[in-house]
Amino acid sequence: MNEPDPSAAPRLLVVDDQPINIQALYRSFAADHQVFMATTGQQALQVAEQQRPDLILLDLELPDMDGLAVCRALKAQELTRDIPVIFVTAHGNDEVETRGLEAGAVDFIHKPINPAVVRARVRTHLTLKQQSDQLRRLAFIDGLTGLHNRRALDERLNSELRHAARTAQPLALAMIDVDFFKAYNDHYGHQAGDDALRAVAQALQRGMLRPVDLAARYGGEEFVCLLPETEAPGALAVAERLRAAVQALALPHARSSVAEVLTVSIGVAAWPAGAGRPALTPDTLLQAADAALYDAKHGGRNRVCGRDLEA
Repeated sequence: MNEPDPSAAPRLLVVDDQPINIQALYRSFAADHQVFMATTGQQALQVAEQQRPDLILLDLELPDMDGLAVCRALKAQELTRDIPVIFVTAHGNDEVETRGLEAGAVDFIHKPINPAVVRARVRTHLTLKQQSDQLRRLAFIDGLTGLHNRRALDERLNSELRHAARTAQPLALAMIDVDFFKAYNDHYGHQAGDDALRAVAQALQRGMLRPVDLAARYGGEEFVCLLPETEAPGALAVAERLRAAVQALALPHARSSVAEVLTVSIGVAAWPAGAGRPALTPDTLLQAADAALYDAKHGGRNRVCGRDLEA
């Protein structure tokens, strides 16, 4: 869910161990695409996971592993399985193409490449991916706020937890609750309440400054922000920025006992970096953030509290 911005230049990963082939493909696409490069299978897998390109041009013959194994590995990982792969090879035949398609590739291009043909095929598969991404986005979007929905959050949290466990990277989550929202609805009406939730959602979305960050509606007046590769101090700083952004909306709230405007309380849970830390489940992270949110509410609301999952 957090796919690349559709308005941004498409992101291509070119995988080939021959510099002359990489240069030829780079010249074909550099003007209107973001082009990443890898010369080995392992490097390709790392770059694909880190950069999450829109399409991969993959040589069949690499020094450390063949392209078929790379393609299978890409399709086995949740973060990369939806990236279309086009094999680029000098040794194609019906048997090889069949094995490539069975491994998950969408097309074959034969060397020596014809730049016009390569660009046309890449354009076709990028269009298909954009259409697929759009359908996927619609299934994972909250109808009221336009943020990701609970289903999207659950899937992304599972994948980010697996990634963080595999790479020993930190992971943080902020749970956000609109203060005295029932009183707001009772006083201003449900239409105004819906408008307020949309405004809060937009403020949260603007606060997601990295493509990997995710803002989602958790349910009712609760939201969650998922912050990959973020330690506790950074997550608390993000949460404080989000709290201030909502207050700066200056939506009048005559029934609030903490401010004259609409505010939020935020609980932050952070799983620290390190290979020796205890294992973590999505429920544990959510419960820790919910406990921190409880602290924020009972500490006076319109504030941020945190729980660091060291134990």
